[in-house]
Amino acid sequence: MQRSAKEMASAPVGVMILGRKRRGFDQEWNQAICGRALEVLRKLGFSTAGAEAPVVDDATIKAALDAMRAAGCQALVMLQPSMGHGQLALTVAQEWRDPVVLWATPERPGDGKVSSCSLVGQHLWGSSLRQAGHAFELVYGDPDDDALRAELVRAIAIARTAAVLRGAKVGVIGTHAPGFIDLAADPFLLRRTLGVQLQPLSLPQFIERVHAVAEESMRKDVERVLDWKLPMRDVTADDLGMNSRCYLAMRELMAEESLDAISIQCWPELPNMIGQWPYLAVTRLSTEGLAVSIEGDVDGAIGSLMNCHLGTGPGFLTDWLEHDRNTIYFWHPGMAPMDMCYAAGSAGGPTLAKHFNIVKPLVVDAAIRANEDATIARLWRCDGRYHMTAFEGRTVAPRRKVTGNFVLVELAEAEIRSGGDVPARFDRLVHAGMPHHVTLSLGKNAESLRRLARALKVEWRA
Repeated sequence: MQRSAKEMASAPVGVMILGRKRRGFDQEWNQAICGRALEVLRKLGFSTAGAEAPVVDDATIKAALDAMRAAGCQALVMLQPSMGHGQLALTVAQEWRDPVVLWATPERPGDGKVSSCSLVGQHLWGSSLRQAGHAFELVYGDPDDDALRAELVRAIAIARTAAVLRGAKVGVIGTHAPGFIDLAADPFLLRRTLGVQLQPLSLPQFIERVHAVAEESMRKDVERVLDWKLPMRDVTADDLGMNSRCYLAMRELMAEESLDAISIQCWPELPNMIGQWPYLAVTRLSTEGLAVSIEGDVDGAIGSLMNCHLGTGPGFLTDWLEHDRNTIYFWHPGMAPMDMCYAAGSAGGPTLAKHFNIVKPLVVDAAIRANEDATIARLWRCDGRYHMTAFEGRTVAPRRKVTGNFVLVELAEAEIRSGGDVPARFDRLVHAGMPHHVTLSLGKNAESLRRLARALKVEWRA
């Protein structure tokens, strides 16, 4: 597979320090603030490349960016400790296609004179980049400020995620499920808007691949699943072999085709042709941090890939089953990541079972954990362009239980005041063309997704 979210997070961050050909401002302060900035990046766990010498013109910028690309950098942080040449913003825009993180640092405190004009300089660069149509994130503050550090981490994650998407490759095995035409993907709109490459893959050939998995590989994988000691209902260990074949075939296919994410047309063909649903395999892959979707939902897989690189994990692709004024009941057949569910062996924890509809193995019935912050999000296409939405709530104990994965999410009054109650929000989003799947992730991630949409020039739907 291409570089995973974990590998991407360990890739170096490019740091460019904008210098001055003519001395000016407080150079002693500026050197000190740059040193502290680099030290904080290291403390936050980032390795850096490119900050060895300031850049002052086109030639030094191009050389620095070449070195960053050679080091594998996917994000660029630009420091401007003294207000530098504004024209160079357009040079960076020409040479670095992905979002730039502009970090403005503060003036020297209490010395009675202007020491840097860093914020003024970054304001100039930000305005110029915007008018040039180049995405950026702007953060401002002292390296020792905790709020600044959190903003910096988020800005770098957004820049990296945009870079990953522009080089990502997503596979779809088969097509969208019959009748689910709201999930249909447009490969050329995907490429033009997000940079993502879509690769269609044959469902019959995938089924052949499943059957061709070596017996010994399958048996070893079944033993790994049995080691989890998950409870079983109406299934036995004899049912695990085919799902292990599905799991190994999907991993093999992702590696062979260099896929960053994958979607599979899971019904009605798979339970009818191989005798099983692939949902235990999907659970395992998403628990490992891979972006996987069902029912041929390509944009759902891309939304999961976004979540992975923003740091929340792939999330749970789900139907919006029912709602009232301030709560939404989410449900899908059991294929959510294990780490979003209660622990194995506990009440509501994962149980291997048969699907409720076409009554065949193998789903993972489990409740999504209650009393957690949650983000509901969706990326979709409509009217020839891409849209995105995200809003936040909190998981609460459901009023009733069903098979599969399920959770009740309650919206706070502040969320309702800002975006309307749930029925009004639902009506607005459906009229904007939002498909019937959304992705639920644990944690507060809506603002990061809003900023990512801005960086990708995707229309935001509140």
